[in-house]
Amino acid sequence: MSELTVSRHFVEAALIGAGKAGFDTRALLREAGISPDLLRIEMARVSSTQYSRLMQIIWNRMEDEFMGLGPRRCRTGTFATMCALVIDCPNLEAVYRRAFDFCRLFEPMVAMKLEVDDQTARLETVIEGDIQDPMYFFRESILVIWHRLGSWLIGQPVELLKAQFSYPRPPHGDEYRHIFHCPLSFEAGKTALTFDKRFLQAPVIRDKPEMRQFLKTSPADLLSRPDESNTFTGRIRALIGRDFTRSLPDFEWIAAELHTSPQTLRRRLKQENTSFQEIKDLLRRDMAIYYLSRPDLPINDIAFRVGFTEPSTFHRAFKKWTGVTPGAYREGERGQLPD
Repeated sequence: MSELTVSRHFVEAALIGAGKAGFDTRALLREAGISPDLLRIEMARVSSTQYSRLMQIIWNRMEDEFMGLGPRRCRTGTFATMCALVIDCPNLEAVYRRAFDFCRLFEPMVAMKLEVDDQTARLETVIEGDIQDPMYFFRESILVIWHRLGSWLIGQPVELLKAQFSYPRPPHGDEYRHIFHCPLSFEAGKTALTFDKRFLQAPVIRDKPEMRQFLKTSPADLLSRPDESNTFTGRIRALIGRDFTRSLPDFEWIAAELHTSPQTLRRRLKQENTSFQEIKDLLRRDMAIYYLSRPDLPINDIAFRVGFTEPSTFHRAFKKWTGVTPGAYREGERGQLPD
């Protein structure tokens, strides 16, 4: 049913290289099931399925896994080859070191280098040569793909202690809170992800058949569908469920189900850059966007399904989330926005 949604910003950022290379970006959007009209809405979002499909289309059409944003072309199949080389690694540390060695074979190099000290491990971005990345999408993608690939291989999210970026906080910086779930630092000396070194000894639990299945939709799914199962955010989303027509569980019940105190849970959510209220609001938003894509559902019914007793209250909330009314949003999805 409903799923996490992806900001319009990331859709437009992913298309920059294709547009510069002369591809018809509107045609690419339509092939992915995204109305180009929808992107005229500043705060629009697309489903993770649509976004994943768009990534795969761009890679295949351009035959470049860097999507025209990197210092060189990265032929399709490069990521799959790297995955084939790391699947036999005994643990996460070996995965990251072997992946780095693989990336060193290409010049200029694009990789993440593992650095380890007494308590922590750090993946530092290494990009040689000039890149065409005005919206920071290329650099963000490298961080996300390496982090989530490692998490998938060991069967548990690698919990981040901090994320650093060598560039100023971008206009879409608020989205980073929901991508990295950790303290953020901009204008840092390096672009890097830091985590407890204990994760490096976690064994690789995936096998080759699982990897073949994984590669049917990756790395696109790594960018569009984060595994939140081991974050408090994801666990709370699962406990809330999808039925907003009934009373939602309160915070104290949620804390008890997670075997923690309300005070500790609030602190952990703060560390993940969110709050209980925001989790509920964003879940409602994503469900509303999903329901609006179904033309058979009247907007008043959608309001009830996402937990609003008054349609007018739903209209106000949805406009706060997206900048437009539910009706205007539906017109954008249908390609019927007025000029």
